[in-house]
Amino acid sequence: MGNLSTQAPGLTKTLRLPQIVALYIGAVIGSGVLLIPGLAAEKAGPASILAWLVMSILVLPMAITMGLLSARYPSSGGVSTFVRTAYGDRFGNMVGWFFLLSVPIGAPILSVTGANYIAILLNWSESQVYAAAALVLLAVLVMNVVGLHVAARVQTIVVSLIITILILAVVASVPHASVNHFTPFMPNGWLSVVQAAGLMFWCFIGWEAVTHLSEEFVDPAKNAIRGVLWSAGIVALLYFAVAFMTVATHSYGIGISAASLSVMVQLSLGPIGGWIVAVTALFICIATANAYIGAASRIAYSLAQEKIAPRWFGTLHAKYQTPTGGLLFLSLCFVVVLGVLYFDLMDLSRLIELPNATFFATYIGGCLAGVRLLRHSRVGRFASWTSLVCTVGLYPFLGWSALYPLVIALVLFIWQKRHHA
Repeated sequence: MGNLSTQAPGLTKTLRLPQIVALYIGAVIGSGVLLIPGLAAEKAGPASILAWLVMSILVLPMAITMGLLSARYPSSGGVSTFVRTAYGDRFGNMVGWFFLLSVPIGAPILSVTGANYIAILLNWSESQVYAAAALVLLAVLVMNVVGLHVAARVQTIVVSLIITILILAVVASVPHASVNHFTPFMPNGWLSVVQAAGLMFWCFIGWEAVTHLSEEFVDPAKNAIRGVLWSAGIVALLYFAVAFMTVATHSYGIGISAASLSVMVQLSLGPIGGWIVAVTALFICIATANAYIGAASRIAYSLAQEKIAPRWFGTLHAKYQTPTGGLLFLSLCFVVVLGVLYFDLMDLSRLIELPNATFFATYIGGCLAGVRLLRHSRVGRFASWTSLVCTVGLYPFLGWSALYPLVIALVLFIWQKRHHA
């Protein structure tokens, strides 16, 4: 899941191309790089690198579509604003719900991922991993109640750490790479490669975060697209390098895939390398969870104001005026999701498919909005149609999790019928 960038107050038309590229990279590269290379390799074997190549190419038109839309329709509402502008409130609200119901599952996955990176060094039991994950979520919830947010400076530090650790991981693992680790190349067949590509979507979300910042771009019409192209290239290169070396060093498998980056770095640097990665991973997961929980609680509040969510979602803290109703809803969901993981009712690699599906549906909505709103731009028309065909084409390969957004849409439709009859 990519880090959501926070907007610094008082900045007007100050973000030039280098800053825009850094913000895009920070928005897209996040917890996915800690989790997905190992899980994808476990699912599809060495052939997962083919899926990384394909997704790196497919993400370009999607990123361009989001860049153009955010330059033309700057708003903190993200993709739901584009959809609302193109197709009206009903569909805009549906996309808002898709985002809201991604976070109750996505945030616990983040916290467990961060805890796993510490656990592999300290030989923690499963109970200790989930206790640490619960503490991370509790800390983030408390921060959001009192109104503290991840500052832009902290986000910049996180981005710098991620890029440094990824380069370190790739370089340090080169002596341990072996051609033998690429055979058998496709142990689980072609279908597993397509399924791995669908799972990788988790790594490439975040392009929509630029909507919070596009009003501050110097020459947004030109720099939004240039920023997208540069950052998409850098992101794709970093992801592919990590994924390739994960396979080349065989730093994945049952029990270690969720912390594959740590396993890979420890091959050369030992426990010290593991600690560097673990602290960074925890930092990334806290920063990302904080941003997403903050955004989701405010969307819950907004949906309550629109009268398409329970009224208590709109409750504000008496002193801090923060959306405690939305935070309470998220807290209840976190307890359930951590319980599902702890009691092994569903494993992490299967559970991640649910928020992945709602983000997929969100981007399909964004591509559909692009088809209508960018029809007078040749580049926009090509990018939005190409990304729409690709996302719709990949969607059925999500398997059973593809039903999750459809169930949300159905429940929302019934809710609207009952309350607006």
